[in-house]
Amino acid sequence: MFSFDWQRHTKFLVILGSVAILGASFSLGALYGYGNRPAVEKVLNVLGQEPPPQYAGVDFSLFWDVWSRLEDKYVDKTKIDRTKSVYGAIEGLVKSLGDPYTEFLPPAETKQFQEDIKGSFEGIGAEIGMRKGVLTIIAPLKNTPAERAGLKAGDKIFKIDDTVTADLTLDEAVRLIRGPKGTEVKLTVLRDSFEKTKEIKITRDTIRVEILSTERGGGSGGGGESKTAIPPDVFVIKLNHFTENAAFQFRKAVQEFYASGADKLVLDLRNNPGGFLVIAVDIASWFLPPGETVVRERHADGTEEVHRSSGYRLLENIPTVVLVNEGSASASEIVAGALRDLRGSKLVGTKTFGKGSVQEVINLQDSSSLKITIAKWITPKGEEINGKGLEPDVKVEVPAEPKEGEKEKDFILEKGIEVLRGR
Repeated sequence: MFSFDWQRHTKFLVILGSVAILGASFSLGALYGYGNRPAVEKVLNVLGQEPPPQYAGVDFSLFWDVWSRLEDKYVDKTKIDRTKSVYGAIEGLVKSLGDPYTEFLPPAETKQFQEDIKGSFEGIGAEIGMRKGVLTIIAPLKNTPAERAGLKAGDKIFKIDDTVTADLTLDEAVRLIRGPKGTEVKLTVLRDSFEKTKEIKITRDTIRVEILSTERGGGSGGGGESKTAIPPDVFVIKLNHFTENAAFQFRKAVQEFYASGADKLVLDLRNNPGGFLVIAVDIASWFLPPGETVVRERHADGTEEVHRSSGYRLLENIPTVVLVNEGSASASEIVAGALRDLRGSKLVGTKTFGKGSVQEVINLQDSSSLKITIAKWITPKGEEINGKGLEPDVKVEVPAEPKEGEKEKDFILEKGIEVLRGR
């Protein structure tokens, strides 16, 4: 399954959205011995070469005019850092695309991203994304400062401390929200149920992402915390993230399911912001025969790349419902869409986030990296959900302010069990 080099070439669906090109092709010979040269010299060298035919009409004279005037005339020469200037120019180029998921990361931010995907970091424990150009909470993670402070999927973030978010990239917003354990960050948020914005203060902590939990009929299981009574014939798998280790964790959950004696399954993808594409395909493979199209990537030139099921199929004939909400994004939407389209599994809950693009992470020669949107993905039946989300088959209205005695009630899980048992 992991046949390619993860360190050099990782393709995944980003939800955290905090990690980048400027695309240029160089031979290995051109790269050899190149890494220790000053950043400005690298740029000059590239521009001194004959440009590829498609870039022959690009005029860099304005760029160099500005560069030279800054070097000659800027009052404080100590603030001129040529490496930072190169990075800033690249970041400006990437920002010009207007795509929040295409980003350039300098070395320090690249290191931070690599730590993120391993599932441990310091911050508030919330995934963020862009919805109609507004910084938005995709999902607060379980048992984190964000969840305890009351943040919810769909909350719009207008300020981070005193910084207005309107002109920030996802990566910039993440860097401001992150911070050492024990420090405080103030978010100014707006929720549909709010009459005006509200300031929420959150104390940062070490965040360890719980990948998966299970719950069996009778309320026992591997970490499930549902307050809803689970019937003996129902088994719940709550998948929180499609990280590198999620495939192994899901395999163990399948073993637990068969050992439990249950014959019906709830796959809970609520507030799961996504992760690796290859992991999404792997998990879908437990429900599908070999060769089924799990998802298709549609590229700019119209070509498509098809990702097919490995056909583990141990859950193929198990009655299954999938729980979703506005915090279900990216890889979650891929799995939910595949199970709905290919085996008729009902989606229960609320409309998903609508993150339907594919990013490729490219490690660059100076330990920086580029995350670039290379394609949009579509469901097996041809539905493109980017910016739209998946509509549930069974919509559940969750009250913003539950009545007394209903605050611990899981409305979506209860409805999912009803649908699963044919009530």
